[in-house]
Amino acid sequence: MTARAWAELLRVSALFTVPGDALAGAAASGRRPDRGTALAVGASLCLYEAGMALNDWADRDEDAIDRPHRPIPSGRIAPGAALAAAGVLTAAGLGLAARAGRPALAVATGLAATVWAYDLRLKHTPAGPAAMAAARGLDLLLGAAATGAAAGGATGPGPGPGPALVPVTGPASRKGPASRKGPASRKGAASGRGSAAGPGAARGSEPATGGFVRGALPAAALLGAHTYAVTAVSRHEAHGGSTAAPLAALGAVAALSAAAVHEQRGRRGDRGTDAHLGPGGRGEPHRPNPGPTHDAPTPLAGTAPGLVRTALTGSYLRTAAVPLLHAALNPSPPLTQRAVGGGIRAMIPLQAALAARAGAVGTGLAVMALVPIARALSRKVSPT
Repeated sequence: MTARAWAELLRVSALFTVPGDALAGAAASGRRPDRGTALAVGASLCLYEAGMALNDWADRDEDAIDRPHRPIPSGRIAPGAALAAAGVLTAAGLGLAARAGRPALAVATGLAATVWAYDLRLKHTPAGPAAMAAARGLDLLLGAAATGAAAGGATGPGPGPGPALVPVTGPASRKGPASRKGPASRKGAASGRGSAAGPGAARGSEPATGGFVRGALPAAALLGAHTYAVTAVSRHEAHGGSTAAPLAALGAVAALSAAAVHEQRGRRGDRGTDAHLGPGGRGEPHRPNPGPTHDAPTPLAGTAPGLVRTALTGSYLRTAAVPLLHAALNPSPPLTQRAVGGGIRAMIPLQAALAARAGAVGTGLAVMALVPIARALSRKVSPT
């Protein structure tokens, strides 16, 4: 067993499509990425790689015919080692999610169950694409559930107003999202009972998490729809021959691009009571916007955030659509595999666009920084 063989088994070039799930989930929930988000990213990486190892273990007989160069059929990795790696990585992922709180662990448990069900039972059934789509959607929701929960809800009780990339630090993080002099810190309004560091916050943070998860559902649905389309194409990558699947995926990519280029309803800054970081890092109470919230998606405006959102969506469209068009025109196995690889890499700009759609432009740009790394690794290790 060599490092190269494990890199192929775990498809490390696709690994960089994972962190953006949790970051997009945090953005869609309206909260700043924090320690809980980092735990969600770690859990996602572990569960994703567990699925990769389990996938090759489950497909070892099929790969012996269609892909004899894969690590297990070629003898470079023993089947038992791959299965053991899947088990260890699953346990590690659940352990990291548990440290982010019970809501995050509940989502991660559902994600792990979906991954194992897909690899062992559902992959070659009509429910396969839906199961894979559910896994990606749950991965995004894991970021929404974990963000803020690891600190006892210290990032605030509702979708926050700003696209900051760092958690609240300093006195505000110890005393709650409101300033020391604000009424929220005296009456415990920020956490439901007591200060954010007190026992009342621990009791109130988990029920509040459900609202954040519900706020991230539209973004999870968009990411899941893309995953469904790419998975449907991947079912033909070994033998090719299908034009319907790439064409359907092409239509889905176009529809998703149209949705991603609009601002998210009620995005950050339009509602909530979370705190801004004031001068010197001290939290200041957020005063709700007196104007109306978004009742419908806002069309693209000629603003910097709108231009960034358009650029990110355009990158997603270009990355996914061009190889899908080639596969539709010539559904050979190499072009179909290239379309699947493009669809996998396109998840990064889609995650970035979803973050920017929620108002977290900085998070979106940070996610896009993973693109050159994923592209460089894909030339050495295939993501499919």
